[in-house]
Amino acid sequence: MILSVVVYFYLTDRPTDAAWLYDDERAWLIGRLAAEERQRLAIRQISVGQSLLNPHVLALAIVYFGAVACNYGIAFWLPTIIKGFGVSISMTGWINAIPYAVGFCGMIWYGLRSDAKMERVNHVAFALGLAAVGIGVSAFLDDPLAKMIALTVGAFGVFAVLPVFWTLPTAFLSGAAAAAGIAVINSIGNLAGYFGPFAMGWIHDTTGSFAYGLLCIAGAAVLALIIVLILGHDPSLERTPAASEPDRRSATRLKTR
Repeated sequence: MILSVVVYFYLTDRPTDAAWLYDDERAWLIGRLAAEERQRLAIRQISVGQSLLNPHVLALAIVYFGAVACNYGIAFWLPTIIKGFGVSISMTGWINAIPYAVGFCGMIWYGLRSDAKMERVNHVAFALGLAAVGIGVSAFLDDPLAKMIALTVGAFGVFAVLPVFWTLPTAFLSGAAAAAGIAVINSIGNLAGYFGPFAMGWIHDTTGSFAYGLLCIAGAAVLALIIVLILGHDPSLERTPAASEPDRRSATRLKTR
């Protein structure tokens, strides 16, 4: 709650309001964003209303639902699974941190790799595949070490997919349509924050085992993977726009500084 107040007054909404940028830096950034906007609009124009019911946006919302279902399903129930190994409460906390540490490193490395390759679909699909395999395989393992290795692989996939995923909608949505489209994806996708843990708990209560619940959320990742491959991605939407002469002069000044 305190941070919400700090963020409201500290963060700026747009480059024109960023007093902490030099004038030439601000001018370069404004020009670059405007050029990217023109490039996207030249290829594909989607209004705010269209973005709310756009099939591509709704499909990406289902993809995000699958990723979030894995994320929250594991987050809520992993400590209980680990406690079932017979370890102490403090040890449960330490073991529980391992998948998150791997996921943290994986998220940064994988996002940088996707940017360097300028490739999105295969990166998203592969990460979802790792999540599905890791979580799904863990359902059939009883050995604590093997189960944690599988779940850690799954966690790597879950966390690695998130930053790369958001390059997909923001590549073809722009302006107010981007805000509306992202809101739709977030709203639908984050419903998995309820359904993922609920499904895990309900299936556990019904069967007495986490195995089928883990398979359920792994299946959500598989569905998301299939949709991503079907949708594809137009790399031209992310191609660096040709710089105007003022932009080139500003960029040159920034480099020499």
